[in-house]
This record gives sequence, C-alpha cells and structure tokens, in this order.
Amino acid sequence: MFDTLSDRLAATFKNLRGKGRLSEADIDATAREIRIALLEADVALPVVRSFIAKVKERARGVEVSQALNPAQQMIKIVNEELVSILGGETRRLRFAKNPPTVIMLAGLQGAGKTTLAGKLGLWLKGQGHSPLLVACDLQRPNAVNQLSVVADRAGVAVYAPEPGNGVGDPVKVAKDSVEYAMAKVHDIVIVDTAGRLGIDEELMRQAADIRDAVSPDEILFVVDAMIGQDAVNTAEAFRDGVGFDGVVLSKLDGDARGGAALSIAHVTGKQIMFASNGEKLEDFDAFHPDRMASRILDMGDLLTLIEQAEKTFSQEEAAKMASKLASSKGKDFTLDDFLAQMEQVRKMGSISKLLGMLPGMGQIKDQINNIDERDVDRTAAIIKSMTPRERAEPTLINGSRRARIAKGSGVEVSAVKNLVERFFEARKMMSKMAQGGGMPGMPGMPGMGGGPGRQKKQVKQAKGKRKSGNPMKRKAEEQAAAARREQAAQGGAFNLPAEGDKNFELPDEFKKFMG
Repeated sequence: MFDTLSDRLAATFKNLRGKGRLSEADIDATAREIRIALLEADVALPVVRSFIAKVKERARGVEVSQALNPAQQMIKIVNEELVSILGGETRRLRFAKNPPTVIMLAGLQGAGKTTLAGKLGLWLKGQGHSPLLVACDLQRPNAVNQLSVVADRAGVAVYAPEPGNGVGDPVKVAKDSVEYAMAKVHDIVIVDTAGRLGIDEELMRQAADIRDAVSPDEILFVVDAMIGQDAVNTAEAFRDGVGFDGVVLSKLDGDARGGAALSIAHVTGKQIMFASNGEKLEDFDAFHPDRMASRILDMGDLLTLIEQAEKTFSQEEAAKMASKLASSKGKDFTLDDFLAQMEQVRKMGSISKLLGMLPGMGQIKDQINNIDERDVDRTAAIIKSMTPRERAEPTLINGSRRARIAKGSGVEVSAVKNLVERFFEARKMMSKMAQGGGMPGMPGMPGMGGGPGRQKKQVKQAKGKRKSGNPMKRKAEEQAAAARREQAAQGGAFNLPAEGDKNFELPDEFKKFMG
C-alpha cells in the first residue's frame, strides 16, 4: 500500500548521500520532494503542512548542521516525525478491572468489521483470553451467519440469539451478552455492530444506544485503509456521534494509496491500535507506529519478523536443529529436517511478506512480488516422494532414483537433481555458520569465515630475472653480473677491504670522527 510513498522518499534521500553539509537550498528541495510524496500518497493536507514545517524546523537546527552525516540525520528526523503522525507510541488495549472487558466495533458499511471481529477474537485468544463475539448487526443480510462462521474458524464462542436480517433488537442483544459472558466465564466481549454512514442519524443513534447499554471499555473505529480522503470526515462524524477510543485499519494489504488512513491519528487525536493486512484470520496484529515508519522508509521491520518466528518456532526445536548443523559438516541435518524447517517458515506467512520485512528489500520489490509461493509446495512434494533412507542419506540418490522421485512428485528429473545439489550447498553453508565460521567464501574477514588457520597464506614465488633476447646485450649483462660478484668477494657493495688487507686505512673524515 505504501510502495509509492516508499519509492519517492528513497529517491529523495538518495540525492542527499555524499553531501558533507546541507545548504538551505538542499533542505528546501528535500522538503518539497517529501511534500509531493506525501500528497501523492493521499495524506491529508493539514497533516502534510504540519509534518513539513516540523521537518524543516529541525533540519535547520543544530542536530543537522553539526552532524557528521547530515543525510542520515535528515532520514532520522523524517522517521521520527512519521512515527509522530502515526500516533507516537504503541497503544495497548485497556482491560476492565472486573471482567468482562467490553470492546465495541463501529465503522462504515463494508469496512470489514465482522471479519475483523474474528481476527481480534483469535488474537486475544492467543494472548490467553477467552473472548465472546456478539452479533449485534441485525440489519445486513446474513451478517449473523457470517459472524458465526468466522467465530467457528477462529475457535472462539459466539452469542447470536437473534436471526438478524432485520429481526431483533441490537441494543437488547448487546445488553444481554454481558450477563451471558459472566455466566459462561468469558473475560472479553466483542460487540459487532451494524455498518452505518456518518449521515445516517438513525443508525448513529442506535450505535450510541448500544454504547450506553454496555458501557464499553474500548470503542474501536474500523477504517478501510483504501477509503481515501473521506476517512478523515468519517472519523470526525463518528467521533462526534458515538465517540471512539482507538482506530483499527483493515485491508492494509491493498494496493490503493493509504495515506488518508495514516492521517486519522493526527486529525482525531486517537491512535491506530490494530492493523489487518491480509485475508486470513492470522493476518492481524497490534499497530506499532515506529515499525510502520521503518517499513515506509525501507528500513525493514525485524522486530515483527522476530516475534512471528518466536510464535512459530519452539526453542527446543531450534536448539535441536542447531546441534545437528553444528555436527561434522552438518551431516546429521537431513532432508526430513529441511522439510520440517520449511514447513515452519511457511506457517509464519507468505514468503514475499517475510522478505519484505528485511531492510533494503524495497530495491528488489518486483522480484519479491514475483516469488511463486507454490515452489515451497513443489519442494515438499519432491522430498515426500523419497524413501526414508534417501531423505537421511541424499548421496544415495542416483539417476534411476531421481527418475522415480520425479515421477512420484510430478516434476522434471532436473528439479530433483537441483534440489539435492542446493540442499548440500545450503547444509554446508549453515553448518559453517553454526560452527561460528560465518559466511563461507570470505577468507580472513572477521565473522565472515576463513579465520586464522583456515586459509594457508600462499607465498608468491619470485620469478627469475628475464634475460634479454639480444646476444650482445645479454653478454654485456653477464659481464656486469660477473664484475659485481667479484666486487662482492673482494669487499662487498660498500667497498669494504678484503680480508687480510694490511694496507687499508680509514678515510680522514672517519679518523676525525673517532678521535
């Protein structure tokens, strides 16, 4: 969603590199480029003006003029100001002192509240809570049935006493759900309300009545990240009509310009708390302004990547794999282990999304987007077509075995051959890294393999002096060499006396020097 903004900012900062000092013209030109980038990303105009004013004020200050690298300092300022307009620090949910905690969802029609209720329920379940989804959207056709299906997929409970489709009182359902949650020992109640427009006074009043009936601890305003500039007007209408405590961005994985959604925190004063960035129920997490700013500036999001890895990989399994790789040339690491690791990575999500969290990946964005996720499935099919012994000892795989494996997995024989070769190379590299050797192929560099004793220093043998091809010149060179040898035998290159020469006397200068 923020690719356009990232590309423009990256191009802007590239022009600053190599400059030892930023002039007033450099600062103005940079600010102008950043302003254009933000406006093209659909960020609200008041937010852009405030942002640019702060950046220019700080850029003209001491922190840039006295910096060793003004360009990097400028990037630091833009990063900090981006974090500021995105809401500053991460906002956490407020939980009630006496359960259940009531969370009310409100937003426009089609913003994705029902699906988001399931995502939030699954996320809270993963945090150790017992959420209850409440179907208070009784206007939209099949809304109650949709919430029940989403709750079942998320593995959380649902309270839906009314069939919906225009039948039932949503205020009564919301009020009864709190007592039901207390009876069934649910510590969190998530109320899914009907979508409404900012100008729909009747539905706005209904939302206010639900709010008064359940006294929610948190009212979350769900915003479609692709909504455009109207997001600010809608947010203000909901703030005045119902009120809300935090914002949830849905459809953050879209390709529309999402700058307007980023303006909400600055305009309304309410922070973005959660973000939904995919169709799966697992594609949902807390919103971290600093991490989002880092992604926009193509500095990666390693913290989120680490958190996802910690959720997927157990420490026990990781230690077991590390010990196998640390064995003699990693021979204990088999294709079964390789398959297990690959499946664990697949559980973390899309390969392209994982790569996108690494710093500098914006430069190869097109290649990442063209990654075929089915390659992982093909690799798994090849490994599963092997016998247990072949997986444990890939060196056994000869031509006839490759043909059988290829036929069983539905691929070409060359694909099997390439997989085995890549496995050996990967195992060798990972084994070297696990043993503390760093990356192979970089001798003599700290942390990059090839440490002391790994690479024998080759002493270059001196070549003999080449002789001239001209017979006359060669004879003259030989005579000169013979004269030098005779001189060395008699007194050396410094004209010292030959041994036993009794007539030798020191020069007068040396006699004076030595007294």
